[in-house]
Amino acid sequence: MKAKILLLAAMLGLAACSKPEEKGPRIVWIEVGANFNRYGNSEENIALDCRRIADMGFTHVVVEVRPTSGNVLFKSALAPALTEVAGWTPEGLRYRPRTADFDYLRAFIDSGHKAGLKVIAGINMMVGGFRCEAGKRGMLYDRPELRDWAAVDHSSRGLVNHLDDETTVGGRFLDPANGEVQEFLLRLLQELAAYDGLDGIVMDRCRYDDYALDAGYTETAREQFARYIGHQPERWPVFSEPGHIFLDKEPDSLEVRWLTFRCKVIHDFVGRCVAAVHGVRKDLPVGVYVGAWFSEYYRSGVNWTSPRYNIAQEEPTYRWATKEYRETGFADLVDFMLLGTYCPAANVYGTTEKTMEGYARLGRKRLCGDVPFAAGPDIGNEKGFETGDKGALVPEIAGVIEKEADGFFLFDLCHIRMFDYWDQIKL
Repeated sequence: MKAKILLLAAMLGLAACSKPEEKGPRIVWIEVGANFNRYGNSEENIALDCRRIADMGFTHVVVEVRPTSGNVLFKSALAPALTEVAGWTPEGLRYRPRTADFDYLRAFIDSGHKAGLKVIAGINMMVGGFRCEAGKRGMLYDRPELRDWAAVDHSSRGLVNHLDDETTVGGRFLDPANGEVQEFLLRLLQELAAYDGLDGIVMDRCRYDDYALDAGYTETAREQFARYIGHQPERWPVFSEPGHIFLDKEPDSLEVRWLTFRCKVIHDFVGRCVAAVHGVRKDLPVGVYVGAWFSEYYRSGVNWTSPRYNIAQEEPTYRWATKEYRETGFADLVDFMLLGTYCPAANVYGTTEKTMEGYARLGRKRLCGDVPFAAGPDIGNEKGFETGDKGALVPEIAGVIEKEADGFFLFDLCHIRMFDYWDQIKL
């Protein structure tokens, strides 16, 4: 463990359990759609803003290179290039074209390094399509033969493949239990890992779809779950009533095993992802983004805690958690973690969830020192931030977070540009 942390300190500037007076990395996320108009067709804008980001005191950028459509902004022999992406306009979500053909990730690496920034590639994992009123885009829609790769949810209409959902706006998820899906994503990660000069990879949406207990009911998952429990499940879907978002009762034995199975699928896949990247570049850190609201994260099929963390004892929500569930914790598998401590602007201080300070403090407790982590706010979408007058609050938030976490993480660069925070935020 000590050797792992020392290696990370050298590579990423992020060390678990660092002393409070030692400032860790300050990381800003650059989401594809929200920043596409600015950077998608302009290397000059990328270079200019990398300098401005460094001047604000940030040390790292996460450059998202695979949005939920599944097409990519890096050189790939597996996935098609991203040529348009959905973004918000006064008329709603609309697709905006990319006319340039320069290597988007390479431009950020070169400009970021010149500005003194480390560059981490952000990749959305268990997604492969996007649907909105302006149309459908992405690999699942473009390749009908991949229909069995799509997620299947339990809805009021029964089991529904994501490709048959004609109402929900947003990403179309893949089936985490599908071996072909996993192999495809592992190969994408290996392509990313081969980028010269890349400073890290962080995986987003490495989970089941959209925080619902209704997710994951493919035939592939049914076969695997039957093998996991040693017999055919007596109910399928396991949660027999659709529309479940939160547990509204103590789960029965089958439900606990289903919740555990989903987390085990993600746990094992995360381990394979790290091994795949390190097989290409042993010194390249691999991390994961998760929401800090762990009390609700069973919905996503994710246990991001340390496997040494006694969930049933420490977490009232998880009274039902077994030893097998605890062992699905993957904090010890990844090289770093980003925790989204997303809260209203008024909720900076506190000791519990729903506060930024509390999320970070609980994050340290839940991770048990297994992995270094950065934490931080969404400064545009949460209540109180949408007014655009909170630039001066961000350094205060950073100071609070850095007393608990190993680094500071901010979502998203588009909000800095939208509210012209360039001169207000100095970290």
